[in-house]
Amino acid sequence: MSDQVRTRTGTKPPDDWDRRGLPGWTYHSDELFDLEIASIFRTHWQCVCHVNDVAGPGDFQTFDIAGERALIIRDSAGTLRAFHNLCRHRGSRIATGTHGNCGNSLVCPYHGWTYNLDGTLRGPARSETFPPLDNAEWGLKPVEMEVWNGFVFVRFAPGPQGSVADTLACVAGEVAPYGLPDLRPVEGSAYSEQLEANWKAVRDVDNEGYHVRQAHPGLDDLYGRKYYDEPYVDGIARSVGPFNQGPARRWSVRNYRKLLPEATWLPESHRRLWLYVGMFPNQVIGFYPDSVIMYQEVPLSADLTTQRGAIWRRKDESRQLRVARYLSGRIDRDAVEEDRMLAMWTCEAARSSAYEGVFLSDLEYGLRTFHDHLRLFLPVMREEKEPAPGTLRSVNECLISEFGP
Repeated sequence: MSDQVRTRTGTKPPDDWDRRGLPGWTYHSDELFDLEIASIFRTHWQCVCHVNDVAGPGDFQTFDIAGERALIIRDSAGTLRAFHNLCRHRGSRIATGTHGNCGNSLVCPYHGWTYNLDGTLRGPARSETFPPLDNAEWGLKPVEMEVWNGFVFVRFAPGPQGSVADTLACVAGEVAPYGLPDLRPVEGSAYSEQLEANWKAVRDVDNEGYHVRQAHPGLDDLYGRKYYDEPYVDGIARSVGPFNQGPARRWSVRNYRKLLPEATWLPESHRRLWLYVGMFPNQVIGFYPDSVIMYQEVPLSADLTTQRGAIWRRKDESRQLRVARYLSGRIDRDAVEEDRMLAMWTCEAARSSAYEGVFLSDLEYGLRTFHDHLRLFLPVMREEKEPAPGTLRSVNECLISEFGP
């Protein structure tokens, strides 16, 4: 994808670009879903949390995706660790719930096997019924982890991406002034909600701003006049929303702009601007003058997706900044609900006998580049008709052999 060119506001996509989207069958195929899990979600980095979500010994966060279960935990020496959330005895979850503190050990709720915070086995229950067990060999299995500017990423299998730092190098300088390593979690901001839509449909809505004027009155009031998207390049896309000039129509937008203090820690260009950084395949980090957000889609089946996210604040947040953050959250919550309905509608449409695909605007070129990334890893998505049952994997392998990934 390195031959793509980022386009900014006022710059058109290449001449005669292909305006078609993915064929409708790709939004409902169980066979394709299984291939996406194996070829995309297990092999790409996933953002789990921020280091300050697990600040003290015994603090943990769990994360499930692609049939895998991750556990992020702070050990007694203050080291952050990542494991499969899987007891070595019978495979039970070691940590239950999405977050918490386990004290000085992890105890399996099934049979009581106990692990130290560094993942080593402390001992099985009724140890006399087992042969001698090596505590390191029988410890929790590690998961590949990388911390980027305070954000914790995991990956379950080696894949095409380099390190998180390399992947996000193109935006590292731009986002450095936000003080990411020192962010603090906003209590109660984490959410996880299911919607009846394919994960790609949810991403499709989020990957273009053409719909902002019609579907998001709040966002349009805040930044609709100058908002623009950039295409995905090597797995990263930017969307930029400079605040509108002149009076705002909506109460939340009007007061947000009025009460938002001057973010002197940011360059002047970013003090009145919302910046979104999309990371292929399924996550976005949003950089606001008042906070930083993250949201991502977790695919559950071909027709069911969980959307999860959270908000982090500045360490030295003033009362005025806190009020502004509350108002930006109101604007965001409305947009999230509006997008969920759009995603479900587009999934419904793909099943209709009248559906003939999509015809994209120049303002939706970023969406096309997202689809191009998908086709790069799964070229079977180039097929207009769904392969015969039981053949999708072999068709995909043949296409890889013929054209390369």
